[in-house]
Amino acid sequence: MITKCIRPSNLEEALEQLNQQGYDGKLIAGGTDLVIEIKHHPYEKSTLIDISRLKELRFIEIGETEICIGAGTRFSDIVNHPEMKGICAGLWEACSSVGSPQIRNAGTIGGNICNGSPAADSVPPLLALDAQVIIKDTTKTRTMPLKDFYIDKGKVAIEANELLYAIKFRKPKKDEYITFEKLGLRKALAIARLSCAVFISLGDGDKIEDIRIATGAMGAYPQREEALEKLLIGEVFDAPLIEMSTQEIFNIAKQRLGSRSSAVFKCEAIQGLFGKALRRAAKEAKSYDFHQFNS
Repeated sequence: MITKCIRPSNLEEALEQLNQQGYDGKLIAGGTDLVIEIKHHPYEKSTLIDISRLKELRFIEIGETEICIGAGTRFSDIVNHPEMKGICAGLWEACSSVGSPQIRNAGTIGGNICNGSPAADSVPPLLALDAQVIIKDTTKTRTMPLKDFYIDKGKVAIEANELLYAIKFRKPKKDEYITFEKLGLRKALAIARLSCAVFISLGDGDKIEDIRIATGAMGAYPQREEALEKLLIGEVFDAPLIEMSTQEIFNIAKQRLGSRSSAVFKCEAIQGLFGKALRRAAKEAKSYDFHQFNS
């Protein structure tokens, strides 16, 4: 059980405390998930390390070719940023859909990633952006693809003495766009029962030069649908392609979900979510009317 709480004054001190506490130490930033876990379940760790006030972890840097977001950045920071909606619509939409205004004001993007939840809203668009995570300990910094960060439900590739510092990804260019679609039990304050993000790059003749697809709550953790991506790269975006790809994602869901009680619902629902995200991404990437594909 929790017996003490430490509040480091800077990142270096936080890393030192993590190193000293070892397995008994647990980072807390927004606490929107952790506090509920501690309240309702037996908790093995004894020390909370409160990093909620560390300015070194709370930033959004938009460069010429790259965007870097600190792990301590609140969802509301992303939603209220003057450029994020225009540059990364799908990520902005995902962060806008998280909980209530109070949750968005407290919850952090780093916590959403590190919880390892299959339904984490911000993760599918970050996966579709081919994001990388930057991880620090007292002696080194390492970077790894976000798609390799997830091991299993609730399990991520970070050690007890490490801290997620930031997330970075390439800034979308002209003729590139990212979308996010989510299905919850209600319109507001809902954990995603299913979500999907699509990043697309269209060239001349509506040829798909690049596409990245990610799903949430369709397995043990959010993941890239790389097999489907390979089928679509190099193809012309048209109505038959939409039909083929939505059928393929149905097949993927059916195989992955097997005999789970939610399988029938999710297999049907992911077709609609993915189809909507795909059509909208293509329309916005080319900035002209794809109305003929919206049925």
